Amino acid sequence: MKGFRLAWKKFTRDRLAFTGFVIIFVLLLAALFAPVLAPYPEDTFQIHPADRLQPPSAEHLLGTDSMGRDILSRLLFGTRVTLVIAVIAVGVSLLIGVPLGLVAGYFENLFSEGIMRVADIFLSIPQVILAIFLAQSFRPSIRSVILALSITYWPWFTRIVYAETRALKKRAFLEATEAVGAGSLRTIVLHVLPNVSSSIIVRSSIGMGFTILTAATLGFLGVGAQPPTPEWGVTIAESRQFLPDAWWYATFPGLAIFIVVMGFNMLGDGLRDILDPRIRRGFD
Repeated sequence: MKGFRLAWKKFTRDRLAFTGFVIIFVLLLAALFAPVLAPYPEDTFQIHPADRLQPPSAEHLLGTDSMGRDILSRLLFGTRVTLVIAVIAVGVSLLIGVPLGLVAGYFENLFSEGIMRVADIFLSIPQVILAIFLAQSFRPSIRSVILALSITYWPWFTRIVYAETRALKKRAFLEATEAVGAGSLRTIVLHVLPNVSSSIIVRSSIGMGFTILTAATLGFLGVGAQPPTPEWGVTIAESRQFLPDAWWYATFPGLAIFIVVMGFNMLGDGLRDILDPRIRRGFD
C-alpha cells in the first residue's frame, strides 16, 4: 500500500502524465455515459436533411454533419467504437506477442530464432501500410480493422519482451532459480513475466494511442469502419467535400483524435518513469 501511494504521488507530480490520465478518464466516462451525455442520442443513425451542415450553435454545440446529425452526439458514441477497436486490438496483440517474446527470449534454439525473424519481417514494414493492405484484403468493417491491427502490432510486444527476457537471463536471481531445479514454465511465469510487466504496460498504453490513430486512418481511407458508424476517421472522410465552408465538420473529430492519442502517449511516458527504476525525471 505504501508503495502504491508513493507511485501515485510521483505520478501526480508529473503534470504531463497526469494530464494524460485525466484525458483517458474523461474518454472512458464519455464512452460509458454516451447515451446520457449526448444531446441527440438518436442522431447516431437517424438523418435530418433540414438541419444539414449547421454551424456550431446553442442547439448544436459542435454543429451538424451532411446528414443533419449532431456532431457532438456522434463524437460521444464514437468513443465507444474507438475504445472497442483499441482495447481488442492491443489485447490480442498482447496475447500473441508476449508469450512469443518470452519463449524466444528464454530459450536459445531454432524455434526461438524463427519467432524473432518473423517478427523482424513484420517490423520492417511500416505498420500503417501493412494494416491498410490487410484491411483491404478483408471486407471493410470494424472486425477487419481489429484483425489488421492485431496482426501488425504483436511484433512490438514480442521484440520488447524478448530483449527484456534476454537481459534477465544474465541476472543472478534467475540463475539461482534454475540451479535449484525450477522448471522452465515456472521460471517464466513466476520470475520472468513479473519483471517484464512494466515494459508491457508502457507499450500497451502507447500502443492504444497509436492503434486509435491507425484505426482512424483506415476509416478515413474507406477500408475500416463504414458509414453510418460514428467512427472519427469515417466522419473526417465524409467532411472532405464540404471543406473549408463546413470547417467544424472535420475540425472537432480531428481534435478528438489528436487529444486522445496525446493523452495515451503522455500516460505511457508517465507510467514508464514510475515503473522503470532506471528512468527518472527529477522525481527523486
